[in-house]
Amino acid sequence: MNIKVIAVGKLKERYWQDAVKEYSKRLGRFCRLTITEIKESQLAAKPSAADEEAVKDAEGLDILDRLKPSDYVITLEIDGSSMTSPQLASRIESLTVSGKSSIAFIIGGSLGLSREVSARADMKLSFSAMTFPHQMARVILLEQIYRAFKIIHNETYHK
Repeated sequence: MNIKVIAVGKLKERYWQDAVKEYSKRLGRFCRLTITEIKESQLAAKPSAADEEAVKDAEGLDILDRLKPSDYVITLEIDGSSMTSPQLASRIESLTVSGKSSIAFIIGGSLGLSREVSARADMKLSFSAMTFPHQMARVILLEQIYRAFKIIHNETYHK
């Protein structure tokens, strides 16, 4: 299974980088993981709604350029569906059984995702009705993917 994480922005703090490195290492025994960072577009100091849409559109084009038609795309969106960890594991397992070999998880920037990226999603996932920094969302996502693979393989993992 190929797992892609496409995220807008870089991880700046070392503790986020270390957490991503740890979960990437752990995931190595279950899947081929690639993480692609998309450059954040610059936003004016007092942006208009049109300025914000232009930023999301620019970032969206960059995201879409990195997707293949065969990718199963899961976007992280506040209005997405909530799932338990076992439900996410079941979804990943069912995708594998049905012949999907590549899942792409998309994390938008501080303004969210463009309409085009959201429309490309096969599934929209929400971790919570709360908003998290995209750096934290990346760590939470990797931990949940790791937890899903542990569940799929019937291996114990702390709760």
